[in-house]
Amino acid sequence: MRTVIVFNHPYELSYCNAILHAVTKGLKNAYHEVDLMHLDNDGFNPAMSSEDLKAFVAHKPIDPQVIDYNQRLEKADHLIFIFPIWWDQMPAMTKGFIDRVLSPGVVYDHHPRGFGLVPLLKNLKSITIITTMNKPKLLYSLFMGNLIKKAVLRSVFKTMGYKNLNWINFTSVKSVSQEKRVKWLDNLENRFSKNR
Repeated sequence: MRTVIVFNHPYELSYCNAILHAVTKGLKNAYHEVDLMHLDNDGFNPAMSSEDLKAFVAHKPIDPQVIDYNQRLEKADHLIFIFPIWWDQMPAMTKGFIDRVLSPGVVYDHHPRGFGLVPLLKNLKSITIITTMNKPKLLYSLFMGNLIKKAVLRSVFKTMGYKNLNWINFTSVKSVSQEKRVKWLDNLENRFSKNR
C-alpha cells in the first residue's frame, strides 16, 4: 500500500509534527510505503497565478512542483492531510494545495452528462484529515459549524465523488495534559498500524 501524506506546519516542534511521526510510524508498521509532501519544507507556493489558472482550465498543469505532486497522488492508495486549524480554517498552504494540485483532469473531471464530478484517482481507497486546534470541541462545533468537515470533506472530496472520508480533530491541544497528548499519539500510531 502507498500512503501519501500532505503535511502543513512550519514549526518542527509542533504537535502536528508529533502527529506526523506517530502516523508515519504506524503506517510503516503496517508495511505502507509513505510518500510525504511536506508543503513547508518543499517551499510550496499556495498562490494561483494567471498562468496557473489558464493551465487549470486547460487541464494541463505547468508548474513542475504541481505536476510532481499530481503524479505522486495518482499512485496513492490512501491520502492523509495533517495541518493545524488557524482562525477556524486551514493554513494558506493547505488551501493552496487544494486549489492548485487537486486539479481537473488529474484528481477529478466533470461528468460527461454535465452534472456533477467524477473521481479520477482510481487507486485511492480512503482520505483522512487530521487536525489540531486550541478551541474546545463544542465551541468549534456549535459556533463554527465544523468548518473543516464542511469545507474539505464535503465541499471538496465528497463533491469530487470520493468515499471513505474521515476527520480526526484534536481540540484544546494547548490546555490538555501532556499525558493526554501522548495518549493521543499512541492511539494514532496503533490506529494506522492496523490500516490495510
